[in-house]
Amino acid sequence: MRARLLPTASVLLAGLAQAASIALPGSGQPLWWLQILSLSVLVWQLNGCAGHQASWSSSTWSESGRRPAWQSGWRGAAWLGWVFATAWLSGTFWWLFISMHTYGGLPAVLAVLAVLALAGALSMYYAAACAVFFKLFFSGFPSVRWTWAAICFASAWTLAELARGRWFTGFPWGAGGYAHTAGPLANYAPWLGVYGVGAVAAWAAFMLPGLVSISQGRLRRAAALVAVALILPLGARWAMPSFTHSSGALDVALLQGNIPQDEKFQPGTGVADALRWYGGALRDSRALLTVAPETALPLLPRQLPPGYWDALQERYTRNDRAALIGIPLGNARDGYTNAVVGLKPGQSEVYRYDKHHLVPFGEFVPPFFQWFLDMMNIPLGEFRRGALAQPSFDFKGQRLAPNICYEDLFGEELGARFADAGRAPTLLVNVSNIAWFGDSVAIDQHLQISRMRALEFERPMLRATNTGPTVIIDHQGEVTASLPRLTRGVLEGVVQGRSGNTPFATWVARLGLWPFWGLAALVLAVAAWQNRRQHG
Repeated sequence: MRARLLPTASVLLAGLAQAASIALPGSGQPLWWLQILSLSVLVWQLNGCAGHQASWSSSTWSESGRRPAWQSGWRGAAWLGWVFATAWLSGTFWWLFISMHTYGGLPAVLAVLAVLALAGALSMYYAAACAVFFKLFFSGFPSVRWTWAAICFASAWTLAELARGRWFTGFPWGAGGYAHTAGPLANYAPWLGVYGVGAVAAWAAFMLPGLVSISQGRLRRAAALVAVALILPLGARWAMPSFTHSSGALDVALLQGNIPQDEKFQPGTGVADALRWYGGALRDSRALLTVAPETALPLLPRQLPPGYWDALQERYTRNDRAALIGIPLGNARDGYTNAVVGLKPGQSEVYRYDKHHLVPFGEFVPPFFQWFLDMMNIPLGEFRRGALAQPSFDFKGQRLAPNICYEDLFGEELGARFADAGRAPTLLVNVSNIAWFGDSVAIDQHLQISRMRALEFERPMLRATNTGPTVIIDHQGEVTASLPRLTRGVLEGVVQGRSGNTPFATWVARLGLWPFWGLAALVLAVAAWQNRRQHG
């Protein structure tokens, strides 16, 4: 019985560890080593599905007689991959329960089932990846093909990550690469982006179990593994150049209103509080640039009190200061958008950025799911999508590129703005409202996402949020200033803009993520061809 339960139990716990590695509950910090180690547990157990004792595993866990049929072969590999990923994903975005139940009014049981159903559905990608990999290397992992098998595993795993991040609107929250905003793999981000970092981590995770059980005759191979898995990434960190240069300094003020989500859209409480506090903070700010978060003003401009919007425009068009303000725009005829408005002196018309990547259920209703939205009490359920690569907000020699809410989760979409290096953004600005998810690890996870974007593009990221984290992130992904979460305040600081493109910005702006799709698919195609030749 122990041998029957151990594979499933071990990958389930490893999946939860994978979730914790993105942002450890309590500290909020990423643990790069835990991400690799937890994925290695899955690799170890996949080896056991081979139905015999593999070359680098002396454990009796992998003996065919100790596992039931459904835990062996490609079906067993798919099952373990699915369990690992379901634990990982549900442990990562469990806080969706808060938005659906606490603020959306969905019964608790249904909210739990919804989170598990989403995690289970997305985990099918990883189940397929493990099954395909096992079919290609069904005889275990022979030592002569060890490194090649590791490359194939990383390719299959990366295809699963890409599918989760792109298909059906995409939801790549918690991808393994986000655990590496610090550590030896972080400096691959300007070259490869988060998916490339995740692929390197998957390769290292595959190599790691081989170091656990090594006979005397394999010491040379062990030494090679240590060199490849440890020295190469550390060496890359020492030799990593900088691809960008300073484009000047800008003093900024980032506003954090801390309006409770259950009051935010209530006319007599949250709306009045937001208009009063944000209006006063925008009026009194002495910084060159002031940024207010997503829907800081929760009404359309024409719905604001008489003279309110005119006073804001006059404040920022008659001096040398500017503001970026989150506010909904539009009308019933043309549709509504979740937007950022930019005000500055001398402008002929108000700058406007409309959110491109909308949140399912929160900002649009996926086909066939209106019944689900009807069960919840969520305002602003249908928005119009903005264009992909919208112009930056030019001010004081800087080009500021806004993104809203979880748009910074999609680095390839932000990368579209870097196609013209001469007009590429010098600063990234994220405005968010994560109050939907309470005081949860979602706040910390989103910070790691923003840090990864700063690393990929070597651009500072300004984050103005309703409840946190309101921070200034420099071009090396380090937080240089922050406000305490769930407090009301103004974060003042100086940020250095950056010019020049990283290798990742250059190729992703032109090709998107297709190089990853193509290379990973090519690796698996070659492996399938070799498998067919050898086994007829």
